[in-house]
Amino acid sequence: MSLEEIESDVWSEPTFESQLVKTCHKLRKKPLELFTIEDLRIMIGQQISLRILLPLALEQLEIDPLAEGDFYPGNLLAAVLRTEDVFWSNHPDDCERLCRVLRGLRDSPDGSDETDRQTVRDLLQDAAQHKCLRGKAHFPEL
Repeated sequence: MSLEEIESDVWSEPTFESQLVKTCHKLRKKPLELFTIEDLRIMIGQQISLRILLPLALEQLEIDPLAEGDFYPGNLLAAVLRTEDVFWSNHPDDCERLCRVLRGLRDSPDGSDETDRQTVRDLLQDAAQHKCLRGKAHFPEL
C-alpha cells in the first residue's frame, strides 16, 4: 500500500516546479514495501507522513544505525533526529525505539575509520538537543 492509500489522501499534481516537491508527490504513490533508505530520508526530512514512515525508518536504524541514503552514512538517522519534539512526545513507543538505537550507537565500539567516528559523535550531539531525549532515565545526558 502507498501513503495515499493508507491515509486516504490523494495529492493533486504539484504546482511548484521543484524536483523535491515532485519527488515527494511521486513517493506518496509508491508502495511502502518498495521504499528505499533514500525514500525514507527524503520524506522524513520533509516531515511528511511521520506517523507511518518513522516506524519504518526505526526498523532500518535498528538494523544499521548508520543506514545511508544517497549522501553519507547516518543520513537517515540525521533526518529522523530533525523530527520535532512534539512528535516524539506524542509517540513515546517510537521515542523509546529511537533511544535504543542511540544507546546502541553510543555504546558500540568506534567505527572503523575517523569519518564514522565523527559521524557518530555528530549524531549523538544532535540527539542530545532533543528535549524528549535529554535527561531521561532511558537516555541519560551524553
